[in-house]
Amino acid sequence: MLDPVVRPQAGLAVRCSRALLSPWSRLSLLLVVLASAAVTVVLYEPQRLLSAGWPPQVSGAGAVVLFALAYGLCTAAFVPRPILNLAAGALFGSQAGLVAAVVGTVLGAGIAFTLGRVLGQDALRPLVRGRWLKAADGQLSRHGFRSMLAIRLFPGVPFAAANYCAAVSRMGYLPFLLATGLGSIPNTAAYVVAGSEAASPTSPAFLFAMGFIVLSGLGAAVVAWCKRHRLRGR
Repeated sequence: MLDPVVRPQAGLAVRCSRALLSPWSRLSLLLVVLASAAVTVVLYEPQRLLSAGWPPQVSGAGAVVLFALAYGLCTAAFVPRPILNLAAGALFGSQAGLVAAVVGTVLGAGIAFTLGRVLGQDALRPLVRGRWLKAADGQLSRHGFRSMLAIRLFPGVPFAAANYCAAVSRMGYLPFLLATGLGSIPNTAAYVVAGSEAASPTSPAFLFAMGFIVLSGLGAAVVAWCKRHRLRGR
């Protein structure tokens, strides 16, 4: 039989653990993590890779792997992917740069998805109300792979927003990561090639890459406008 002094202490410990593990406590932790990551990015300015280059102490395959890891962490911390894609091409060329950028993209998306799923889903799912939010949640939950593939192919949806929206939905890990990897290749390749050919802005490869970037951006804007117009008309 428990000592009378021990029982209140045990009850207090249980209540404290429940409070710390509650959905809103985990959501608060997620916000703290994201804010800390954003502050770190502002302080360290990873975009300086475009001007300063890669540290000379690291080269070869190790540099590509290290860049992919840094890419994933930076995208999870809201660094714009176009900057990192340009840096990948400028530092490693079109082929190795594309591999590093795509691997980093999948890694960053996986980090964000895991954080959102573990720390934010339970608190945010009850807030999914309204026609637009319910429609987006239903599409991602029922047709996860093809929905995420379409989002990644058209660059109009911010990378971080897509990651956390998918995490709040009931989409599975595997469809999310596969769609992210496949859907990110075309746009990522264009930026990587542009970065690798930046020293020759009149070269066919550079002009083709820039043309693809412009056309895909315009296409995404048109699709977004049509979707918005259609939803307003319902």
